[in-house]
Amino acid sequence: MRNRFLNKLLIVAAVFFTSSCNKDFLNETLTTARTTDFFLTDAGIQQLSVGAQYQVFDVPFNGEWNYCANNYGTDEFHIGGDPSNSPWNNYDATFGPTVIASNGNTALSNYQWDALYTGIGDANLLIANASKSTSTSTAVKNTALGEGYFLRAFNYLKLVSQYGGVPLQLTPINTVKTEFVRASAKDVCAQIISDLTNAAKLLPTAGGPARITQDAANHFLAKAYLFRASEINSAWNADTKAADLAAIVPLCDAVIAKHPLASDFGALWNFTAQNSANENLPELILSAQFTNDVNTLQGNGNTQHLYFVSRYDVQDQMARDLTGDRPFSRLATTYYDYRIYDLVNDSRFWKSYRTKSALNAAAPVAPNVKGDLGIMFVINQPGDTRFPLTKISKGTAGTNLIKDTRGTGRNIPTTYVAYPNGRTTDGALYTDATTAGQGFPSLSKHIDGSRNSLNDVVGHRDFILARSAETYLIAAEAKIRLAQAGTGSYADALPYINAVRARAQYASGEARDKYWDGGNTLLSASLQTPNVGNSFFAANSYYESNNIATTTAAASSLAITNVATLPAQDESIISTLGLSSTYDRMLALVLNERSRELAGEFKRWEDLARTKTLVARVKAFNPEGAANIKDIHVLRPIPQNFLDGIQAAGLSLTPDQKQAMQNPGY
Repeated sequence: MRNRFLNKLLIVAAVFFTSSCNKDFLNETLTTARTTDFFLTDAGIQQLSVGAQYQVFDVPFNGEWNYCANNYGTDEFHIGGDPSNSPWNNYDATFGPTVIASNGNTALSNYQWDALYTGIGDANLLIANASKSTSTSTAVKNTALGEGYFLRAFNYLKLVSQYGGVPLQLTPINTVKTEFVRASAKDVCAQIISDLTNAAKLLPTAGGPARITQDAANHFLAKAYLFRASEINSAWNADTKAADLAAIVPLCDAVIAKHPLASDFGALWNFTAQNSANENLPELILSAQFTNDVNTLQGNGNTQHLYFVSRYDVQDQMARDLTGDRPFSRLATTYYDYRIYDLVNDSRFWKSYRTKSALNAAAPVAPNVKGDLGIMFVINQPGDTRFPLTKISKGTAGTNLIKDTRGTGRNIPTTYVAYPNGRTTDGALYTDATTAGQGFPSLSKHIDGSRNSLNDVVGHRDFILARSAETYLIAAEAKIRLAQAGTGSYADALPYINAVRARAQYASGEARDKYWDGGNTLLSASLQTPNVGNSFFAANSYYESNNIATTTAAASSLAITNVATLPAQDESIISTLGLSSTYDRMLALVLNERSRELAGEFKRWEDLARTKTLVARVKAFNPEGAANIKDIHVLRPIPQNFLDGIQAAGLSLTPDQKQAMQNPGY
């Protein structure tokens, strides 16, 4: 595995010496000093590339701003048990050009902006040096130059998706610069597409997902075309839309041909060890690389495992342990997550969320013993009358607990129920006052039990940046948009959608309650707290939730055959949103499919913002954001400290000039 933590910058060595009366006392020739000329060599530009990729790919996953910008304030996730970053979800008075911090964990408005422009600065340095390199190796120069173009485009695509038009800086800054102007979104998009087109010509065809390849460039080029053709740019994209949409599907088809889907959706998340099979599946196009090498980790790592986990450790007879992860409990699942899946035939919910935990406290209460089922989430259907309460525990039901009918037959200390007592409306799980919103199934895609101690925040899993399941759905959306424009039919999108759905079906002979996630990668039992057991439980609540007989038969087909009659789950969402046109229904379908496939993979806010479906979906499905979200929120505010720090004609900006540079409504 590549180590992007080494050699981010080469610093000219400083030699300190003491003067002497004898001038020959120390007469040495310094041979270790390096000037910026080193960056023109093979070794120099390769080390620049490593440093730039670390900044662009790895840095965003060490800390909290990235999930704030990409997962909060959507239909998929809302505030969990810790509201440290609630401004990003709630869209209230605490969110704006200056984010009002509630504590030291709060992600400020400039964190994303600063990180992305730092990455662009590194990319510009790489491009400049690779362009004038003295190397005799064309392959080294071309690869480095292609990587530089890709990295710059990657960050500008995120910037324009979040903020609209932003300053374009395309050369290294070698002196103090204080004057910047915002380029139009149109010009930023043109630069992104130019950079990715150039990158695709220069990058190697193999080496992913650890290396940037031609396939990665083409995947993101398709995304850039799709972004430019989306609703958020409708004021100016008429001249480019037809050509953009026509270009997307051939790009996607070329990538898909080289990156077959994994046969089992669960294989993507079956993290068993560093650099295990799940991190090298052919489906993966590009990943941010992380390592457990403490000599190079330097206190950094993938911390996203912390934020999606509910507070299992505060429940009856439960204790925090490595296999359950450290539950910062920032992001909780919404009822939208429970409504969009065919929970009987679609395996993706059950392979994306942890719904059972083992009792693991040091002193279990008889007759329970360590290892019994300690927590269960029943994700049932509206109208289910089997369960009287949304939380069934000794504190709520006395001894009338739910029994582990698929295991020991003993009582389960804590059971949560999505729809209790025949309830047909959403929201019961939001009302658990005993744990302040901390009762929800944890997204398990990022859970990491391979850490070195109970409270260690440094995770070691690679983070998937692109995989071909998304490439299929990019092509599907392009087909939908082409049909709206009069080219082809809406049914042309179905083969791409159905390919992803076919992989999601349970296979013949597959145990539907079998469960695995990266929590059960404990390096050594000695790392656990003394007397505390593992909370990882190798099963899910499929059968208890669906209330069906045990089966290992192949699932019913998830294929969609008629655009006029979509799956019941999609029709429910479409009805809630009040959509009627074929285009709106099909766009809703592909957005729902992106949730089913890509939930929690740091894409959702940008998908909803670019399609201008964010406001309607937040109002419908996000309990805290619904009351506050407005049309202005499809763009982020330009950070106030950026506006306060720049100048025009040598002078600080006036209030009117700052407002003119700010996005509307902020």
